[in-house]
Amino acid sequence: MSSSTPKKRPKPKHNSPSKSSTSKSSLNSILEPPQSLFPSKGEFFRLIAVLAIASSVALSCNFFATFFTSTSKPFCDSNLDSIDSLSDSCEPCPSNGECYEGKLECIHGYRRHGKLCVEDKDINETAKKFSKWLEVRLCEAYAQSLCYGTVTVWAREHDIWNDLDGHELMQNFGPDNATYLYAKRRVMETIVKLLETRINSHGIQEVKCPDSLAEYYKPFTCRIRQLISNHALIIVPVCAGLVGFAMLFWNVHQKRCLSARVEELYHQVCDMLEEKALRSKSVNGGGESWVVASWLRDHLLFPRERKDPHLWKKVEELVQEDSRVDRYPKLVKGESKVVWEWQEPKALMF
Repeated sequence: MSSSTPKKRPKPKHNSPSKSSTSKSSLNSILEPPQSLFPSKGEFFRLIAVLAIASSVALSCNFFATFFTSTSKPFCDSNLDSIDSLSDSCEPCPSNGECYEGKLECIHGYRRHGKLCVEDKDINETAKKFSKWLEVRLCEAYAQSLCYGTVTVWAREHDIWNDLDGHELMQNFGPDNATYLYAKRRVMETIVKLLETRINSHGIQEVKCPDSLAEYYKPFTCRIRQLISNHALIIVPVCAGLVGFAMLFWNVHQKRCLSARVEELYHQVCDMLEEKALRSKSVNGGGESWVVASWLRDHLLFPRERKDPHLWKKVEELVQEDSRVDRYPKLVKGESKVVWEWQEPKALMF
């Protein structure tokens, strides 16, 4: 028997730690994405800015392309049917405009603004000035008629046109100018809306200022007169009472002034008579102790007071009631005069 030699089992080979770590790192590098795949923080913000600029440029290009494409469309003719005017190949003709062969022409009184016909501001302002001028003219005439009844109330249409033709603002337009005719038509439209209108027996249109509007154009004197006439039953008694009260107040005031002046003159007379008496009794002698009443009156009264005899009469009454003053006639320079003399207290005692 042959003896078989048993085969030895191969021992497993153990890798070293350095080799295993190297294999793991290479595996991770294969599975993980590289760091350069994601942008940095600064690159991210720059990317956002580039996208924003690109979006705005795209929107602007789209807007301008749409705008120029839409304006490049011709206008539909005005004489086309409404169904044909809604075609995408042309723009509908705007109101207050006339379109022919793709072109837009605005009617008189309007001007083109893009694809629309808007009202001309200059013509509109001129029409407003004419309307206001006519309103003032017609309403003042009607207000005069309401106050005095001397002016025609209703104005005919052709008379209004004649007044407009002579206005200074109309000198800027020719009589056959389309703008002039349009302005006149606008004025008439405004006047018809503002004022009252009617058709007379001859078929001519006439206008009149409304009563409520004419009240604002009445003269001040007319308003006062109408106020008095409408409220005469109240105003007349009130005015009479005020006049009577004023007269009573004036009379009382005049009496108080007269009384105060009389007392003032009376005290002046007494002072002058007493001073005259003292001077006459002095050592050197001061002349006569009496004073002529008329001389005293002319000395104390103002020239305007001399015309009122009632004033000095009141003074004479007070002097007559005063027992300290003696009144008697005396011959002075050959004329008889009434003199006043102050009596001393000793002469008045027993």
